[in-house]
Amino acid sequence: MKKWIVIGAIILVVIIIYSSISGSYNKMVQKDEAVKGQWGNVENVYQRRSDLIPNLVSTVKGYADFEQKTLTDVIEARSKATQVKISPENLNKESLQQFQSAQGELSSTLSRLMMVVEQYPNLKANQNFLDLQAQLEGTENRIAVERKRFNDLSQEYNTFIRQFPKNIWASMFGFEKKVYFEAEAGAEKAPKVSFDK
Repeated sequence: MKKWIVIGAIILVVIIIYSSISGSYNKMVQKDEAVKGQWGNVENVYQRRSDLIPNLVSTVKGYADFEQKTLTDVIEARSKATQVKISPENLNKESLQQFQSAQGELSSTLSRLMMVVEQYPNLKANQNFLDLQAQLEGTENRIAVERKRFNDLSQEYNTFIRQFPKNIWASMFGFEKKVYFEAEAGAEKAPKVSFDK
């Protein structure tokens, strides 16, 4: 009789451990996939911005006396930004910093372009330019939203895999902490940019 009680207790413990492992593992997979999917959304909005730039440059080029160096800087920054590709499986601190740096450089050159545009009233009144400007502003907002969503999902995932006993299973199955987008240096001071017409 004692033998059956011991066997029953062992089977019960095995079932509890199995349930804990399989439930935690499946939830980790689900959260990991959510972060990877959101990374795709982040890349999509950055790609959208990149796709708008050739039309913007083309519109601005129509103004013969427009500063060519500014346009060249934008084109070069776009080229660098599009060359930095990160797969969700290789998303680590170094690769995200490289991606963020290239995108930050592109943002900076676009800001300089918009400041130079202020000196060209005819360009500022061009309907094609105004449409592109509105699309770029909308895209910048989407970038902020998608980055925040990525950080939220990464935090949710990181919190989940660090809780006991999930941290044991996460370590055992190779689930590692996800990285976050960080504010760029000086971001605590908002730049004053005006797009007055």
